[in-house]
Amino acid sequence: MQIGEVASFQNGYAFKSKDFVQDGKYKIIKIKELKDGKVRFFNDSASVNIDDERIIEKYIVEKEDVLFALTGDPVNKNNPLSWVGRVSVYEDDQLAVLNQRVCKLVPKEGLNAKYIYYYFRIFNNFYALASIAKGSASQANISTKDIEAMEIALPSLNIQNKIVSVLDSIEEKINQNNKINKNLEQQADTIYQSFFSPKSGIQGKRVTLDEYCSIFTGKKNANASVDGGKYKFFTCAPDALQIDSYIYDGNAIIISGNGAYTGRTRFYSGRFDLYQRTYACTLLDGINPDYIFPLYWFVKLELSKKIMGGTRGSAIPYIVMNDLAKFEFIYSDEMFDTYVPIFKSLTESIHVNELENEHLSNLRDTLLPQLMSGELDVSDINL
Repeated sequence: MQIGEVASFQNGYAFKSKDFVQDGKYKIIKIKELKDGKVRFFNDSASVNIDDERIIEKYIVEKEDVLFALTGDPVNKNNPLSWVGRVSVYEDDQLAVLNQRVCKLVPKEGLNAKYIYYYFRIFNNFYALASIAKGSASQANISTKDIEAMEIALPSLNIQNKIVSVLDSIEEKINQNNKINKNLEQQADTIYQSFFSPKSGIQGKRVTLDEYCSIFTGKKNANASVDGGKYKFFTCAPDALQIDSYIYDGNAIIISGNGAYTGRTRFYSGRFDLYQRTYACTLLDGINPDYIFPLYWFVKLELSKKIMGGTRGSAIPYIVMNDLAKFEFIYSDEMFDTYVPIFKSLTESIHVNELENEHLSNLRDTLLPQLMSGELDVSDINL
């Protein structure tokens, strides 16, 4: 059957930019807020104050609503996270309304909306939708009619509910880990700002990162990745790829060197390889191995402030080796001895949760097509 037989779609409203405010009652969900299956608000996300009840009733977004981006990159771009047709579910408690070029699925009787969400989280189904878009080489568009015309094999509502329940249980655990990690990151930030930041008044000697770390990049292009590879392959994108080679084994600070995610910093422990514009910082011989943990937070919390904003006259921010080598921080024996164990505990806890989320995501992505196709009986799943 066609999706239009079991659902309709509500397009967003063309809010005027002059009405945007920073802290209005209703957040505006634009295309950019639809990220990797979720609605994510940013510091510059707009909001509005609305008095017209007709607009509120028609364009309000409620928890668990399923949304589609009607405009985005065409499939010839290499980042599916920005493709047209990407689907997201709203999980926030914040009051929100739909902006133009974002639509909301309105289920009819017999449909669990989250089933459609998970259906289009299967890459082949998402690709099929994105591929029918029209537009230019830089921007593609679909309509709600295009989504309604998509063919889907729909099981009974009872089976839909069971499949959604299984997948939701995995998503909930991922969300819990993310919330825990956010809290741990806030703790690390508080410690840094209170005792180690330039404004904290810390007494010690000013040193540079290259006095403690070896700093290097990879030599490979992003297309060197291998599906199902044995090791992590870090590029400048948010998510690591896989590869069958590695250039380092151990604790490292990984930093994106150019593009939209310039300065994005992560900690990784294990074997990995790097894209040619991605940097790794590893401790020099003779340095206390646990120093990697405070250094990670110093770089993570301060570096992006120094290199973002289209530096060196370029519209796209980027990092050169010297930005990292001469990154300064204040070293104090007493302060490091006191807080290194805390930074280590926070970092390792976050890393464990990230690895668990990776396992859960792989489990979800494995189960998803098997459950949807009926290859795997939902009653056989025991989580």
